[in-house]
Amino acid sequence: MTYRAPVTDMLATLKHVVGLEQMLASGLYGDLTVADIAAILDEAGKFAAERIAPLNRLGDHHGTPFKDGVVTMPPGWKEVYSDWAAAGWNALMAADAYGGQGLPCVVNSACIEMWNAASGAFGLGPLLTQGAIEAITAHASEALKAKYLPKMVSGEWTGTMNLTEPSAGSDLSGLRTRAERAGDGTYRITGSKIYITYGEHDLTENIIHLVLARLPDAPPGTKGISLFLVPKILVNDDGALGARNDVRCHSIEHKLGVHGSPTCTMVYGDAGGAIGWLVGEENRGLMAMFTMMNNARLAVALQGVSIAERATQQAVAYAMERRQGRAPGSKGEGISAIIEHPDVKRMLATMRASTRAARAICYMLAAEIDRAHLGASEAERKAGHARASLLTPIAKAYATDIGNEVASLGVQVHGGMGFVEETGAAQHMRDARIYAIYEGTNGIQAIDLVTRKIGIDGGGLVAAEIARMRHVIAEVKGANAAGFGQTAVRLGAAVDALESATQHLLTALASDPADAQAGATPYARLFGLALGGTALAEKALRLRGNGASDTERAEALGLARFFAENLATAAPGLGASIVTGGHSVTDLDIPLAS
Repeated sequence: MTYRAPVTDMLATLKHVVGLEQMLASGLYGDLTVADIAAILDEAGKFAAERIAPLNRLGDHHGTPFKDGVVTMPPGWKEVYSDWAAAGWNALMAADAYGGQGLPCVVNSACIEMWNAASGAFGLGPLLTQGAIEAITAHASEALKAKYLPKMVSGEWTGTMNLTEPSAGSDLSGLRTRAERAGDGTYRITGSKIYITYGEHDLTENIIHLVLARLPDAPPGTKGISLFLVPKILVNDDGALGARNDVRCHSIEHKLGVHGSPTCTMVYGDAGGAIGWLVGEENRGLMAMFTMMNNARLAVALQGVSIAERATQQAVAYAMERRQGRAPGSKGEGISAIIEHPDVKRMLATMRASTRAARAICYMLAAEIDRAHLGASEAERKAGHARASLLTPIAKAYATDIGNEVASLGVQVHGGMGFVEETGAAQHMRDARIYAIYEGTNGIQAIDLVTRKIGIDGGGLVAAEIARMRHVIAEVKGANAAGFGQTAVRLGAAVDALESATQHLLTALASDPADAQAGATPYARLFGLALGGTALAEKALRLRGNGASDTERAEALGLARFFAENLATAAPGLGASIVTGGHSVTDLDIPLAS
């Protein structure tokens, strides 16, 4: 089944949930218009569907063979990547000073969703490059920017993020890669890194690695980590490529999914040390790397949305064709398409509503990132940064969990045909699994939300978010439209549960941190349900009498009601588990051996 970019819903979400038209009217995006954004998304959707989507199954089957230090990408990938880069898609958000287009994060986010829905393995490479561009732009010297950014922005060179080591995963305090000052302004890097996405490939002639390493006199722990730019091929002063640097790919991982993306073990310093250049200041590399990681978390959240969208489209298409039994109330002759059976319809509605709720949360986050960078006043930028900080762990955890759940439901809709590889439904489920793990596991995201984010401004940031949700719920009540059913009641209960759980956690943080952390994962889910549900309700409200088609209005209303009455109903139970169930976790004595 081919992919079709859901541009109509993307634009509806941007306009009616994120407030795109108001943001444009305020001048936040310069002279950009809705028509401009629609045209960009239309073209991106065509490229994703026509050029990238056909690579998805091919990449899964072919993988990325590794021999003699060389990774060979699947057939056709190099040509599609070259055309994608030449069309300017890699340069959307980058500064115009380095050849970028300076477009906002909301536009790039919709495009990221499309590239990854078409092929998550293909879309991964550009995500790392764009993150590296951000980090270099924000923290590197002008000389390094001038030397490396133009070709990274153009997509002629790609970038990587080298954090993880066998002894340093989510906790980087155990990092062992070393950096020695060479006396000429450069450094010599020695050590190894694992799980490096696109650490080696044959798509481009150079790869720019951003590597975390520790200087000999660095303080212990994460306060003693520095960030270095280490090119695969050294670059001469005139911009031409020179000698091969002392860095190589040692091996690639054999993974559950995302087979078309090479995941590499990188070795630095076989011959005395790879030449690197400091990015930012010594011993402050983690701050520079977090510039890359924070937006990478939005990108991974969008990967969750993308795999959910792809799995949903395929499941709907299959359910319309597959015939089995007679559905209750069927008036036609013969057996029914399985989409007519209520249980299948319930699964498909869960997939569609969950995907759109996750999309809304991600696009909200993208808009706040734009405000944090482009706001006209310091107050607006500060408010954008604060809300983005709150939404980041919610988006990453909720959207990637949804990616896993929706992909699993996609297999279920296919029945036995979903369990075999022929249909491709199994690939979506395999590919989705990593999204909840990398760029900070969802448990770590939830702990970050609870221990660092909900206490911002004494809880005022979350209180403002809850107030926004209650305003939407009041509008739903005021609309007095039968089509909403119990939407206002169910969402009201979800927000009540969120408010109660928040107060409990704020108290527990001071008196019983273990209890607070025990409730972190259900709290992140609870927040996602409340926020996603009210976003769908708001979109349904705004589409009424807004020039949308009858089909679009009916679908938005139906999905908002379905989400509230079938999915958001889990919120009170999650709230109860947070308030009263923490000690059932912390007091549990799990035996080390059975």
